[in-house]
Amino acid sequence: MSDVASSATLRVGLVGPLPPPSGGMANQTLQLAALLRGEGIEVETVQVNAPYRPAWAGRIKGLRAVFRLLPYLASLWRTAGTVQVFHVMANSGWSWHLFAAPAIWIARLRGTPVVINYRGGEAESFLRRAQGWVRPSLTRADAVIVPSGFLEHVFGKFGFATQIVPNIVNLERFSVAPNGPGDKKGLRLLVARNLEPIYDNATALRALALIRAHDPHATLVIAGSGPLRAELETLTAQLGLTEAVTFTGRVDNAGMAALYQDADVMLNCSLVDNTPNSVLESLACGVPVVSTDVGGVPYLVEHGRTALLVPPQAPQAMAEAVLRLAAEPALAASLRDAGLRQVQQYTWHSVRPRLLAVYRAVMQARASASPVRQP
Repeated sequence: MSDVASSATLRVGLVGPLPPPSGGMANQTLQLAALLRGEGIEVETVQVNAPYRPAWAGRIKGLRAVFRLLPYLASLWRTAGTVQVFHVMANSGWSWHLFAAPAIWIARLRGTPVVINYRGGEAESFLRRAQGWVRPSLTRADAVIVPSGFLEHVFGKFGFATQIVPNIVNLERFSVAPNGPGDKKGLRLLVARNLEPIYDNATALRALALIRAHDPHATLVIAGSGPLRAELETLTAQLGLTEAVTFTGRVDNAGMAALYQDADVMLNCSLVDNTPNSVLESLACGVPVVSTDVGGVPYLVEHGRTALLVPPQAPQAMAEAVLRLAAEPALAASLRDAGLRQVQQYTWHSVRPRLLAVYRAVMQARASASPVRQP
C-alpha cells in the first residue's frame, strides 16, 4: 500500500450496528473492526444502535429516536474529524435515512472520504420507492461497495456504480466438526434466521411435517428471535411438532458454530435475501444447504453443485430436497466438498486486499482533488 493508505497509520471510522443484539450486519461490523485492528489499523466505531441514555428514553415512542439520533450525529461529527476514511454499513428503509445518509453528509462537510457498504436483499424495492431521497446522498459517497453480484446488478439498474467486496467468514470459528456427526436418530435440520416475515420460518415447519412422514425422528432447531415466535410456536403445535422443534432464541455468533456442526442440513426459507451469512457459515461447517432461490442466493450458491435451491413458499419442494440429500449420500458429500471450496473466497485473506484497495483509492482521489485535511 502507498503512504496515503498505509495500514500502519490508517485510521478508519466504522459506522454500523454492534451486538447486542446479534445479527448479520452487527456481527459483520464487530468482526470487521477486529480484523482491521489486527492489521494495525486504528478503528473508531460509531454505533448506530447504541443504548439509550437515559435508559427510560427507550420506552417512549417518538422521543427515543431523538435520544439516539442526537448523540449519534455528535459522534459522527467528532469521529469524522479524526479519521482518514469512513466505512458505513448501510441498509434499506429508515436505517438509510437516519444513519447512512447523515454519515455521508457529515463526512462531506468534514472532508472525509466515505465508503458505503450496502447490504440487504430489499435494495431494489427500496431504491425504486425512495431513489429521489437516496440519490442525492448516495452520489456523494466516494465509493459504494456491495457483497454480491446480485446487489451490483440491482444498483446498476439505477445507474449507481459499485464494487464487490464479499462478506467475511471466520473459518477458525466456522469449520467442520472434528468428530463427525456421531450416533443419531433421524435427520437434524437447522434454521439460522430471525423470526421475521421475510424469512418465512413457517415453510421450514411445514417442510419438517412432510419430512417426518418419511423420517419420524427428524428434528428442527430454529436459532433466532423476533416478533413471530408466538405465531410460529402455535403453528408448531398445530402441526404436531412440539417435541420435534427447538426454538433457541437469540444465539450469539460464537455459539452458532456448534449448532451448524450438529446439523445434517441447513434450511434457508427466505422470501427476500442478499448474501445470507447463515448460508456461508453452513458451507464453512460442511453442512449441506437447501435454500429458496431468491434475490442474491443464486449468486452465492449454484443449484446441484454447492446447494439445492427450491422456489419460495414451497414446503413440499423443500422437504423433497432434504429427503433427496438423505437418500443420496454421494450428492450430499459432493455439495459439502464444493461448498468448502467455495467459501474460501470469503476469508479475510481473500477479502482484505479488495477492501484496502477501496480505502486507498478513495483517499488518493480525495487527496488529489484538494489539499490534505489536517485533523
